[in-house]
Amino acid sequence: MITPPLVLAPQQRAPRPAPVLTLVPDLTPASLPPVSVFMAVRDEAGELVASVSRILAQDYPGEVQVVVAVAPSRDDTWRVATALAEREPRVKVVSNPAGTTPHGLNAALAAARHDYLVRVDGHAFLPADYLRDVVTLLERTEAANVGGRMLPEGDGPVSRAIALTMSSRIGIGGGAFHVGGAAGPQPTVYLGAFRRDAVTAVGGYDEYFLRAQDWELNHRLRLAGHTVWFDPSLGVAYRPRARWRDFARQQFRTGGWRRRVIERHQDTASVRYLAPPVAVLAVVLGLLAGLHAPLLGDWLVLGLLAPAGYLAGVLGFGLAEARRLPWRVRWRVPIALALMHLSWGTGFLLRSR
Repeated sequence: MITPPLVLAPQQRAPRPAPVLTLVPDLTPASLPPVSVFMAVRDEAGELVASVSRILAQDYPGEVQVVVAVAPSRDDTWRVATALAEREPRVKVVSNPAGTTPHGLNAALAAARHDYLVRVDGHAFLPADYLRDVVTLLERTEAANVGGRMLPEGDGPVSRAIALTMSSRIGIGGGAFHVGGAAGPQPTVYLGAFRRDAVTAVGGYDEYFLRAQDWELNHRLRLAGHTVWFDPSLGVAYRPRARWRDFARQQFRTGGWRRRVIERHQDTASVRYLAPPVAVLAVVLGLLAGLHAPLLGDWLVLGLLAPAGYLAGVLGFGLAEARRLPWRVRWRVPIALALMHLSWGTGFLLRSR
Protein backbone atom coordinates (compact mmCIF):
# COMPACT_ATOMS: atom_id res chain seq x y z
CA MET A 1 0.00 0.00 0.00
CA ILE A 2 1.34 3.44 -0.89
CA THR A 3 2.14 5.56 2.13
CA PRO A 4 0.46 9.01 2.14
CA PRO A 5 2.78 11.84 1.05
CA LEU A 6 5.09 13.09 3.75
CA VAL A 7 4.22 16.41 5.36
CA LEU A 8 6.91 18.54 6.92
CA ALA A 9 6.85 18.62 10.69
CA PRO A 10 6.65 21.86 12.66
CA GLN A 11 9.80 23.52 13.94
CA GLN A 12 12.19 20.91 15.30
CA ARG A 13 11.93 19.87 18.89
CA ALA A 14 14.52 20.71 21.52
CA PRO A 15 17.53 18.41 21.37
CA ARG A 16 17.73 15.55 23.76
CA PRO A 17 20.52 13.03 24.38
CA ALA A 18 21.01 10.47 21.62
CA PRO A 19 19.91 6.96 22.58
CA VAL A 20 22.52 4.47 23.66
CA LEU A 21 23.14 2.07 20.79
CA THR A 22 22.66 -1.60 21.52
CA LEU A 23 24.34 -3.94 19.07
CA VAL A 24 22.33 -7.05 18.32
CA PRO A 25 23.74 -10.29 16.89
CA ASP A 26 24.56 -10.39 13.18
CA LEU A 27 21.59 -11.27 11.03
CA THR A 28 21.50 -14.40 8.96
CA PRO A 29 20.79 -13.86 5.23
CA ALA A 30 17.38 -15.50 5.57
CA SER A 31 16.32 -12.90 8.15
CA LEU A 32 17.17 -9.78 6.14
CA PRO A 33 14.03 -7.64 5.81
CA PRO A 34 12.60 -6.18 2.58
CA VAL A 35 14.02 -2.83 1.50
CA SER A 36 12.91 0.03 -0.75
CA VAL A 37 15.60 1.88 -2.68
CA PHE A 38 14.51 5.41 -3.65
CA MET A 39 16.00 7.91 -6.05
CA ALA A 40 15.14 11.24 -7.70
CA VAL A 41 16.38 11.72 -11.26
CA ARG A 42 16.37 14.30 -14.04
CA ASP A 43 18.02 14.12 -17.47
CA GLU A 44 19.32 10.61 -16.75
CA ALA A 45 18.20 8.75 -19.89
CA GLY A 46 21.76 7.70 -20.67
CA GLU A 47 22.58 6.37 -17.18
CA LEU A 48 19.29 5.24 -15.66
CA VAL A 49 19.27 1.67 -16.96
CA ALA A 50 22.79 1.03 -15.68
CA SER A 51 22.02 2.72 -12.36
CA VAL A 52 18.88 0.67 -11.68
CA SER A 53 20.55 -2.51 -12.93
CA ARG A 54 23.31 -2.04 -10.33
CA ILE A 55 20.68 -1.88 -7.61
CA LEU A 56 18.76 -4.94 -8.80
CA ALA A 57 22.00 -6.91 -9.12
CA GLN A 58 22.83 -6.40 -5.42
CA ASP A 59 23.90 -9.41 -3.40
CA TYR A 60 20.84 -9.14 -1.15
CA PRO A 61 18.66 -12.13 -0.28
CA GLY A 62 15.64 -10.08 0.83
CA GLU A 63 12.97 -8.38 -1.26
CA VAL A 64 14.10 -5.21 -3.08
CA GLN A 65 11.86 -2.49 -4.48
CA VAL A 66 13.25 0.44 -6.52
CA VAL A 67 11.25 3.68 -6.65
CA VAL A 68 12.33 6.25 -9.22
CA ALA A 69 10.91 9.78 -9.06
CA VAL A 70 11.37 11.44 -12.45
CA ALA A 71 11.49 15.22 -12.80
CA PRO A 72 10.64 17.03 -16.08
CA SER A 73 13.68 16.34 -18.27
CA ARG A 74 15.20 17.52 -21.51
CA ASP A 75 15.77 13.93 -22.62
CA ASP A 76 13.84 10.64 -22.59
CA THR A 77 14.26 9.90 -18.88
CA TRP A 78 10.52 9.32 -18.35
CA ARG A 79 10.25 6.94 -21.30
CA VAL A 80 13.35 5.01 -20.20
CA ALA A 81 12.09 4.80 -16.60
CA THR A 82 8.60 3.58 -17.52
CA ALA A 83 10.06 1.02 -19.94
CA LEU A 84 12.19 -0.29 -17.08
CA ALA A 85 9.13 -0.58 -14.85
CA GLU A 86 7.21 -2.46 -17.55
CA ARG A 87 9.98 -5.05 -17.84
CA GLU A 88 10.88 -5.28 -14.16
CA PRO A 89 8.09 -5.58 -11.54
CA ARG A 90 10.45 -4.52 -8.76
CA VAL A 91 10.70 -1.01 -10.27
CA LYS A 92 8.07 1.66 -9.63
CA VAL A 93 8.12 5.06 -11.36
CA VAL A 94 6.47 8.18 -9.94
CA SER A 95 6.27 11.68 -11.33
CA ASN A 96 8.04 14.66 -9.76
CA PRO A 97 6.28 17.61 -11.43
CA ALA A 98 7.92 20.15 -9.09
CA GLY A 99 11.26 19.09 -10.56
CA THR A 100 13.41 19.60 -7.46
CA THR A 101 15.44 16.97 -5.64
CA PRO A 102 13.66 17.15 -2.25
CA HIS A 103 10.22 17.00 -3.89
CA GLY A 104 11.34 13.95 -5.86
CA LEU A 105 12.78 12.22 -2.81
CA ASN A 106 9.57 12.77 -0.83
CA ALA A 107 7.48 11.49 -3.75
CA ALA A 108 9.64 8.37 -3.95
CA LEU A 109 9.41 7.83 -0.18
CA ALA A 110 5.64 8.08 -0.32
CA ALA A 111 5.52 5.32 -2.95
CA ALA A 112 7.99 3.04 -1.14
CA ARG A 113 6.39 -0.10 0.35
CA HIS A 114 8.97 -1.12 2.93
CA ASP A 115 10.16 0.16 6.28
CA TYR A 116 13.86 0.21 5.40
CA LEU A 117 14.61 2.99 2.91
CA VAL A 118 17.91 3.30 1.06
CA ARG A 119 18.74 6.43 -0.91
CA VAL A 120 20.70 6.13 -4.18
CA ASP A 121 21.77 8.79 -6.69
CA GLY A 122 21.68 8.35 -10.44
CA HIS A 123 25.48 8.64 -10.63
CA ALA A 124 26.31 6.65 -7.50
CA PHE A 125 27.97 3.26 -8.02
CA LEU A 126 26.92 0.85 -5.28
CA PRO A 127 29.29 -1.97 -4.34
CA ALA A 128 27.68 -5.41 -4.76
CA ASP A 129 27.02 -5.97 -1.05
CA TYR A 130 25.92 -2.43 -0.15
CA LEU A 131 22.27 -3.22 0.63
CA ARG A 132 23.23 -6.20 2.76
CA ASP A 133 25.73 -4.09 4.72
CA VAL A 134 23.50 -1.06 5.38
CA VAL A 135 20.43 -3.08 6.35
CA THR A 136 22.49 -5.28 8.67
CA LEU A 137 24.03 -2.16 10.22
CA LEU A 138 20.59 -0.60 10.73
CA GLU A 139 19.55 -3.71 12.65
CA ARG A 140 22.76 -3.95 14.69
CA THR A 141 23.01 -0.29 15.72
CA GLU A 142 19.30 0.60 15.93
CA ALA A 143 20.24 3.97 14.37
CA ALA A 144 17.74 6.02 12.35
CA ASN A 145 20.18 6.39 9.45
CA VAL A 146 23.41 4.66 8.54
CA GLY A 147 25.85 5.32 5.75
CA GLY A 148 29.45 5.83 4.80
CA ARG A 149 31.81 7.75 2.55
CA MET A 150 31.48 9.38 -0.83
CA LEU A 151 34.36 8.10 -2.97
CA PRO A 152 34.90 10.53 -5.86
CA GLU A 153 36.40 8.80 -8.91
CA GLY A 154 37.51 10.94 -11.83
CA ASP A 155 38.14 9.59 -15.30
CA GLY A 156 40.17 12.47 -16.76
CA PRO A 157 42.76 15.04 -15.60
CA VAL A 158 40.19 17.65 -14.55
CA SER A 159 37.75 15.25 -12.89
CA ARG A 160 40.59 13.45 -11.10
CA ALA A 161 41.85 16.77 -9.71
CA ILE A 162 38.30 17.63 -8.61
CA ALA A 163 37.90 14.16 -7.08
CA LEU A 164 40.99 14.66 -4.92
CA THR A 165 39.75 18.08 -3.82
CA MET A 166 36.38 16.58 -2.84
CA SER A 167 38.06 14.06 -0.55
CA SER A 168 40.70 16.35 0.97
CA ARG A 169 40.54 18.19 4.30
CA ILE A 170 42.21 21.13 2.55
CA GLY A 171 39.44 21.19 -0.04
CA ILE A 172 36.09 19.94 1.22
CA GLY A 173 36.86 20.25 4.95
CA GLY A 174 36.71 17.70 7.73
CA GLY A 175 33.36 15.95 7.22
CA ALA A 176 33.78 12.22 7.89
CA PHE A 177 31.67 11.22 4.91
CA HIS A 178 34.19 13.03 2.71
CA VAL A 179 37.53 12.30 4.39
CA GLY A 180 36.85 9.26 6.56
CA GLY A 181 37.02 8.61 10.27
CA ALA A 182 36.12 6.13 12.96
CA ALA A 183 32.81 4.27 12.93
CA GLY A 184 30.21 5.89 15.14
CA PRO A 185 27.70 8.75 15.37
CA GLN A 186 28.28 11.62 12.94
CA PRO A 187 26.29 14.71 11.83
CA THR A 188 25.64 13.21 8.40
CA VAL A 189 26.55 10.42 5.98
CA TYR A 190 26.61 9.98 2.22
CA LEU A 191 23.22 8.91 0.78
CA GLY A 192 21.95 6.94 3.79
CA ALA A 193 19.75 4.00 4.76
CA PHE A 194 16.82 5.02 6.95
CA ARG A 195 14.11 3.67 9.19
CA ARG A 196 10.76 4.84 7.85
CA ASP A 197 9.29 5.64 11.25
CA ALA A 198 12.14 8.04 12.09
CA VAL A 199 12.03 9.83 8.73
CA THR A 200 8.24 10.16 8.86
CA ALA A 201 8.31 11.46 12.43
CA VAL A 202 10.54 14.42 11.48
CA GLY A 203 8.60 15.19 8.29
CA GLY A 204 10.84 13.80 5.55
CA TYR A 205 13.00 16.03 3.37
CA ASP A 206 12.41 19.75 3.79
CA GLU A 207 11.36 20.86 0.31
CA TYR A 208 12.66 24.37 0.93
CA PHE A 209 16.24 23.15 0.66
CA LEU A 210 17.02 22.55 -3.00
CA ARG A 211 20.51 21.53 -1.90
CA ALA A 212 21.93 20.27 1.41
CA GLN A 213 18.62 18.49 2.04
CA ASP A 214 20.43 15.33 3.21
CA TRP A 215 22.45 17.20 5.80
CA GLU A 216 19.39 19.12 6.98
CA LEU A 217 17.30 15.94 7.35
CA ASN A 218 20.04 14.29 9.37
CA HIS A 219 20.26 17.37 11.57
CA ARG A 220 16.54 17.12 12.39
CA LEU A 221 16.88 13.40 13.05
CA ARG A 222 19.61 14.12 15.60
CA LEU A 223 17.59 16.94 17.17
CA ALA A 224 14.75 14.45 17.62
CA GLY A 225 17.08 12.18 19.59
CA HIS A 226 17.97 9.70 16.84
CA THR A 227 21.45 8.53 15.89
CA VAL A 228 23.06 8.94 12.47
CA TRP A 229 25.70 6.23 12.25
CA PHE A 230 28.81 6.47 10.06
CA ASP A 231 30.83 3.45 8.93
CA PRO A 232 33.93 4.21 6.81
CA SER A 233 33.78 0.76 5.22
CA LEU A 234 30.56 1.78 3.44
CA GLY A 235 32.08 3.56 0.45
CA VAL A 236 30.03 4.50 -2.61
CA ALA A 237 31.75 5.71 -5.77
CA TYR A 238 30.70 9.08 -7.15
CA ARG A 239 31.56 10.61 -10.52
CA PRO A 240 32.42 14.32 -10.01
CA ARG A 241 32.05 17.11 -12.53
CA ALA A 242 34.43 16.92 -15.47
CA ARG A 243 34.48 20.62 -16.50
CA TRP A 244 35.69 23.60 -14.47
CA ARG A 245 32.58 25.63 -15.26
CA ASP A 246 30.23 22.89 -14.05
CA PHE A 247 32.27 22.39 -10.89
CA ALA A 248 32.32 26.12 -10.13
CA ARG A 249 28.56 26.38 -10.65
CA GLN A 250 27.97 23.37 -8.37
CA GLN A 251 30.11 24.85 -5.57
CA PHE A 252 28.58 28.33 -5.99
CA ARG A 253 25.08 26.95 -5.47
CA THR A 254 26.17 24.66 -2.64
CA GLY A 255 27.66 27.59 -0.75
CA GLY A 256 24.44 29.57 -1.09
CA TRP A 257 22.32 26.74 0.23
CA ARG A 258 24.71 26.11 3.12
CA ARG A 259 24.09 29.71 4.20
CA ARG A 260 20.36 29.01 4.16
CA VAL A 261 20.89 25.94 6.34
CA ILE A 262 22.85 28.05 8.85
CA GLU A 263 20.13 30.71 8.81
CA ARG A 264 17.54 28.03 9.66
CA HIS A 265 19.78 26.17 12.13
CA GLN A 266 22.09 28.82 13.56
CA ASP A 267 23.80 26.40 15.92
CA THR A 268 25.36 24.62 12.94
CA ALA A 269 27.69 27.49 11.98
CA SER A 270 31.32 26.40 12.24
CA VAL A 271 34.82 27.33 11.11
CA ARG A 272 34.55 24.78 8.31
CA TYR A 273 31.60 26.63 6.76
CA LEU A 274 32.74 30.17 7.50
CA ALA A 275 36.34 29.80 6.26
CA PRO A 276 35.54 30.00 2.50
CA PRO A 277 33.56 33.28 2.67
CA VAL A 278 36.25 34.76 4.92
CA ALA A 279 38.88 33.76 2.35
CA VAL A 280 36.87 35.40 -0.44
CA LEU A 281 36.54 38.63 1.53
CA ALA A 282 40.25 38.64 2.38
CA VAL A 283 41.29 38.11 -1.24
CA VAL A 284 38.87 40.71 -2.65
CA LEU A 285 39.59 43.37 -0.02
CA GLY A 286 43.33 42.74 -0.28
CA LEU A 287 43.26 43.21 -4.05
CA LEU A 288 41.18 46.39 -3.75
CA ALA A 289 43.55 47.80 -1.15
CA GLY A 290 46.59 47.05 -3.28
CA LEU A 291 45.06 48.60 -6.40
CA HIS A 292 44.16 51.81 -4.53
CA ALA A 293 47.55 52.15 -2.83
CA PRO A 294 48.85 54.78 -5.34
CA LEU A 295 45.80 56.97 -4.65
CA LEU A 296 45.13 56.46 -0.95
CA GLY A 297 48.48 55.57 0.56
CA ASP A 298 51.40 53.29 -0.13
CA TRP A 299 50.72 51.31 3.06
CA LEU A 300 47.63 49.84 1.39
CA VAL A 301 49.93 47.73 -0.77
CA LEU A 302 50.17 45.48 2.27
CA GLY A 303 46.67 44.31 1.39
CA LEU A 304 48.19 42.30 -1.44
CA LEU A 305 49.62 39.98 1.19
CA ALA A 306 46.16 38.39 1.57
CA PRO A 307 45.70 37.20 -2.04
CA ALA A 308 49.42 36.42 -2.34
CA GLY A 309 49.35 34.35 0.83
CA TYR A 310 46.21 32.51 -0.28
CA LEU A 311 47.73 31.78 -3.69
CA ALA A 312 50.94 30.49 -2.10
CA GLY A 313 48.97 28.29 0.30
CA VAL A 314 46.78 26.79 -2.41
CA LEU A 315 49.80 26.07 -4.61
CA GLY A 316 51.86 24.56 -1.82
CA PHE A 317 49.17 22.45 -0.19
CA GLY A 318 47.60 21.47 -3.50
CA LEU A 319 50.82 20.21 -5.08
CA ALA A 320 51.74 18.41 -1.86
CA GLU A 321 48.31 16.77 -1.62
CA ALA A 322 48.61 15.54 -5.21
CA ARG A 323 52.24 14.43 -5.00
CA ARG A 324 51.43 10.81 -5.90
CA LEU A 325 49.38 11.71 -8.95
CA PRO A 326 50.65 12.15 -12.54
CA TRP A 327 51.83 15.67 -13.28
CA ARG A 328 48.97 16.29 -15.76
CA VAL A 329 46.58 15.85 -12.82
CA ARG A 330 48.81 17.29 -10.11
CA TRP A 331 49.13 20.80 -11.52
CA ARG A 332 45.34 21.03 -11.81
CA VAL A 333 44.73 20.32 -8.11
CA PRO A 334 45.56 23.89 -6.92
CA ILE A 335 43.09 25.17 -9.53
CA ALA A 336 40.41 22.81 -8.20
CA LEU A 337 41.11 23.90 -4.62
CA ALA A 338 40.90 27.61 -5.42
CA LEU A 339 37.78 27.12 -7.52
CA MET A 340 36.08 25.19 -4.73
CA HIS A 341 36.98 27.67 -1.97
CA LEU A 342 36.21 30.85 -3.91
CA SER A 343 33.06 29.62 -5.69
CA TRP A 344 31.63 28.14 -2.48
CA GLY A 345 32.53 31.23 -0.47
CA THR A 346 31.09 33.62 -3.06
CA GLY A 347 27.88 31.62 -3.22
CA PHE A 348 27.66 31.78 0.57
CA LEU A 349 28.15 35.56 0.63
CA LEU A 350 25.65 36.18 -2.20
CA ARG A 351 23.17 33.62 -0.83
CA SER A 352 23.00 32.04 -4.26
CA ARG A 353 20.29 29.65 -5.41
